[in-house]
Amino acid sequence: MANLLSLSPHHHHHPLNPPQNPNPNSPKPTLLATSLPSTISKRQFTFKTTSLCLVSLITQNPLAQALSEPSPPLKPVLSSLANTKSWFQFYGDGFAIRVPPQFEDIMEPEDYSAGLSLYGDKAKPKTFAARFASSDGSEVLSVVVRPSNQLKITFLEAKDITDLGSLKEAAKLFVPGGTTLYSARTLKIKEDEGYRTYYFYEFGIEEQHAALVAAVNSGKAIIAGATAPQSKWDEDGVKLRSATISLTVL
Repeated sequence: MANLLSLSPHHHHHPLNPPQNPNPNSPKPTLLATSLPSTISKRQFTFKTTSLCLVSLITQNPLAQALSEPSPPLKPVLSSLANTKSWFQFYGDGFAIRVPPQFEDIMEPEDYSAGLSLYGDKAKPKTFAARFASSDGSEVLSVVVRPSNQLKITFLEAKDITDLGSLKEAAKLFVPGGTTLYSARTLKIKEDEGYRTYYFYEFGIEEQHAALVAAVNSGKAIIAGATAPQSKWDEDGVKLRSATISLTVL
């Protein structure tokens, strides 16, 4: 099982990296939403163990339990978003995302070198394509990129997230079992050649709250997720939710 969006960042913080291939003149996307009918403390241990199941992208034990249990009515969370235009925009390999103010880049040097092949050696896959955290490390914004056929076996290259199934069907790929699902939405982003579909999920697991946005492009799944303790979500949830929804496929 791949552990893709971790709640527990490393303690070595690095300054924000300059944007990769910045494109400040690119048009802003139009978003349309449609809804679906100390030593290691106990708190740190919870963060670490929760990270093991936050996003399970490889076929093991996905959302069967969560979908079989009743959830509270889905909330209209997309009505509560922050204006992210003034935020730092990070450009990664095939995506861009806005980073909340005061968040720091917590990618380790080995994260940047992962994915490179030297002298014919098999490349080590990158765990994270981007990773940022609040100053106290309790709130984390991460982006991961994975081949879409690791999520769902298919003979054809997935070109859009709808190729992985409907919003409800894809939840089995992106949302871990045993969660409380607060919201699930389909987002349509206008691009030059039409609209791209994004899936948005917001859920709680144990004492953590998470928001996740996923999209597919050219056979790759790009997933942005933000997590924080449930006790902090009331104060910072709008900021974290807005950061995930700022994900743009390039």
